[in-house]
Amino acid sequence: MPRLTRRHLTVATALVAATTAAVAVTSAAGAFDTAQQAKGAIKNGKAKNVILLIGDGMGDSEITLARDYTVGANGRLNMDKFPLTGAYTTYAVHADGTPDYVTDSAASGTGWATGVKTVNGRISKTPGSDKAVRTILELAQKNGYATGSVTTAELTDATPAVLASHVTDRSCQGPADMAKCPTDTIAAGGPGSIAEQSVNHKVDVLIGGGKQRFDQKVTDGTYKGLTVTQQAQKLGYQVVTDQAGLKSVKAGKPVLGLFAAGNVPVEWSGKAAAVGGTAPQRCTTSNPNRPSTTPSLADSATKAIQLLEAKQQAHHSKQGFFLQIEGASIDKQDHAADPCGQIGETAAFDRAVKVARAYAAKHPDTLVVTTADHGHTSQIVPLEATPPGLSSTLVTDEGQQLKVNYSTNTPGQSQEHTGTQVRIAAQGPQAYRVLGVTNQTDLFTTIREALRLR
Repeated sequence: MPRLTRRHLTVATALVAATTAAVAVTSAAGAFDTAQQAKGAIKNGKAKNVILLIGDGMGDSEITLARDYTVGANGRLNMDKFPLTGAYTTYAVHADGTPDYVTDSAASGTGWATGVKTVNGRISKTPGSDKAVRTILELAQKNGYATGSVTTAELTDATPAVLASHVTDRSCQGPADMAKCPTDTIAAGGPGSIAEQSVNHKVDVLIGGGKQRFDQKVTDGTYKGLTVTQQAQKLGYQVVTDQAGLKSVKAGKPVLGLFAAGNVPVEWSGKAAAVGGTAPQRCTTSNPNRPSTTPSLADSATKAIQLLEAKQQAHHSKQGFFLQIEGASIDKQDHAADPCGQIGETAAFDRAVKVARAYAAKHPDTLVVTTADHGHTSQIVPLEATPPGLSSTLVTDEGQQLKVNYSTNTPGQSQEHTGTQVRIAAQGPQAYRVLGVTNQTDLFTTIREALRLR
């Protein structure tokens, strides 16, 4: 038998690979589509736009629960259809830099927004010296990108706050809430509350809840005596409070959408988990406490993309946009051990993922990333299990029973985050960076490299 040279081996390997690929394509067209998407994600370098979707508290258990209930155990959500999927670690740090294994949303958000880990409760500032760290949104603005933030929480809540503010404690949401941030007050020469900083940053699109924070009066500085909403109007913002108002806004001027006094009411309702469990229940896909004039997260995301794209087109900008979209109340309903509220918010978030992916399908120079900030408490357990905490039995859309358990805290107390790694998935330029197990701070680098921010 003749001796095989390196060239022969290379050709043989290529033939085997080609044959294997051909078999895969013939056996499953979907697999070929995914492979082509993966190839594009790895090959293409620079992104024009980035859409970052954060499911707050949306660990693998929360995703699985929503999948099982809405599309079935063998079904797939929109967030399951990304070509590239990995995981990232979520821990925070103590002031001395040592690990704090369970993060809150402030520290985790600071991680991807700045590339720097911090202490729980802090917003885009260092863990020890409490110094402001430049965020990905600030870098995007500096480089000529349009910017936006959409959430179902208050716009001053931790996840949206990390993009356009720097405060010692996440509680410092409005001018009247500054007790834990004395050096951040305008009177002390600081930048002010999260609400004040957000509008001062001239973020092009701000959509969410939290009207109560923006209705607070500014106590010092240029806008003293005005509410933060009035400050925003002085800065050129179009302020809207319902679906009709959002539809009517014009591109070219920044938009502040405030659709609730606090958090935007959730979409679904049902019985919360209870000690000893609940009778099998179907979730109600509506909520009597949610006004009909409230836009869905998908509607808000659609409008935000339109406004950001139109702004850049009007300015004939070569740059695109950076947009963060948060499904915030997955976390909040997990804290409350409310499975129906939680599943409904995960489904609403998944529809926003569909909006982002549909846009990217027409604009392949868009990097879309979906992930969570941390894991949470809900666990799917056997029907015969008798959890010591709170549990509920659901009847899924497949007609099967499913038991979900909440036992990270004593019944009656808020359920807790967990320190697990969480899913991160992506498509588009630089999407390959999410593969494997990465650190939460690596997401900052992924976005920065995709947009070539300097």
